[in-house]
Amino acid sequence: MSKSRPIRLRKGHKTDLRTQFGALVYRVKKDKLQILLITTRRTQSWSIPKGWPMSGKTPAEAAAREAWEEAGVKGVTHDQPLGYYTYSKVVETRGGEMPLPIFVAVYPLAAQEVLDDFPECDQRKRKWMSPKKAAFAVREPELAQILRNFDPRRLR
Repeated sequence: MSKSRPIRLRKGHKTDLRTQFGALVYRVKKDKLQILLITTRRTQSWSIPKGWPMSGKTPAEAAAREAWEEAGVKGVTHDQPLGYYTYSKVVETRGGEMPLPIFVAVYPLAAQEVLDDFPECDQRKRKWMSPKKAAFAVREPELAQILRNFDPRRLR
């Protein structure tokens, strides 16, 4: 497989389908797989760290950056996504709030450092969970399936 290349961003319309890159942050502790979930700022629901494309960064690098900013985790990402999911994000427009369709590519990130002081530490909670509990905690069925089926032994 070929390696991802950095993205060059172009302008789009506010209502266009948008892409985000997410990090499935994981670790193995006492022979048990754990997945890190964080709360969203607006609804305080459980999710994975995710964010917008970053000019000059690959999708996996952008996902790793979000894992640091939103969850305080540094680690090793894989260049190939595990899967994809969709959700609707409410954004503020001149005409009021509007749902925006979002497509998220999920990249695995093996946690190597978990720090207590990180950019969004005062805005989010984080919690390590089993894949089964993590799948139950998130709202998006497609993300739940990715979490439930994740096995780091299958990564190349």
